[in-house]
Amino acid sequence: MKKIAIQGIEGSFHDIAAHRYFATEPLEMLCCDTFEEMIARMDEDREVIGLMAIENTIAGSLLGNYELLRESGASIVGEYKLHIRHSIMCMPDDDWQSVSEVNSHPVALMQCRGFLSRHPNFKVVEHADTAGAARDIARKGLRGHAAICHAAAAGLYGLKVLEDGIEDNKHNFTRFLVLTHPSRADKLRERNRADKSSLVFTLPHTSGSLSHVLSIFDFYRINLTKIQSLPIIGSEWEYLFYVDVTYDDPVRFHQSIEAVRPLTSELRVLGEYNEAATPDLSDNK
Repeated sequence: MKKIAIQGIEGSFHDIAAHRYFATEPLEMLCCDTFEEMIARMDEDREVIGLMAIENTIAGSLLGNYELLRESGASIVGEYKLHIRHSIMCMPDDDWQSVSEVNSHPVALMQCRGFLSRHPNFKVVEHADTAGAARDIARKGLRGHAAICHAAAAGLYGLKVLEDGIEDNKHNFTRFLVLTHPSRADKLRERNRADKSSLVFTLPHTSGSLSHVLSIFDFYRINLTKIQSLPIIGSEWEYLFYVDVTYDDPVRFHQSIEAVRPLTSELRVLGEYNEAATPDLSDNK
C-alpha cells in the first residue's frame, strides 16, 4: 500500500488527483493542513510520496510551491492534470430557498464569481479548504450553509448537490506533481522512457545569458513548455529560472543539460517523468 501525503482532506482536489493517478493501487492517505507539513511527512518517512499542485490554468502558478520544491530536495517522478469542476452542496434538508451562506476556499470562490453574482442573497465566507468547508457543514449540522467543492465531497460527507459545474470557465485544469525522496525516484518512474523534465537554474548577471541557454535547448530540439522566474532574496536583480521541457529523445536531453550547465551559475534537474495528457472536457466526472 502506497502512502500518499497531500495538502487537504478526503474529497479535496488533491485527494481526487492522487486516487486517479494511482488508480490501480491501494493508498494510505496522509492528509496535511499545509504543503510544508506534506514535505515534512516525506522527510520523516522516505516511503511517503507527495502530491502537490503547481499551477492552474486560471489562477496561475503556485509560486510558493516552486520554492518549497527546490528547498525540499524532492524529485519529481510524475504529473497529473485534473479537470476542476465545482459544485454547490448543502445539508440534505436544505434547498435554494433556505441557503443563505456559501463557504469555500478563496480560489474556488474566485472561479465561481459568475455563479455567485447570480445569487446576490448568498453571504460568501472564505474557508481554508474546499472539501473542509463541506466537512464542517456536515459535522456541525450547519443549516442554511452551502459549500463549493468537488461533487465527490457530497457523497463522503452526506450532503446534497444543488448544482454541479458552477465554475465560470470550463477550461479549468490544475497540474499536480508527484514527488518522492531522490533515493526512491528510479523505483517510481522509468527514467529512460521519460519525455518531460523540470529544471531550476541561476545565470550570471551578463547580457544574453538566458538567450544563450534557450538557443542550446533549441539546437538539441528540446521544447520549452514553461518558464517561471522568481527573484533570489538578498541578490538584487538576480533570478531563479524554473523551466519545464519536453523531448522525444532522453539521450539528447541529457546532452543538452551538459551543454547548458557551464553557462549557468547553478543548475538542478528537479525530475524526469512522463508528460500527462490534458483530460477531455467531455469527461465531466
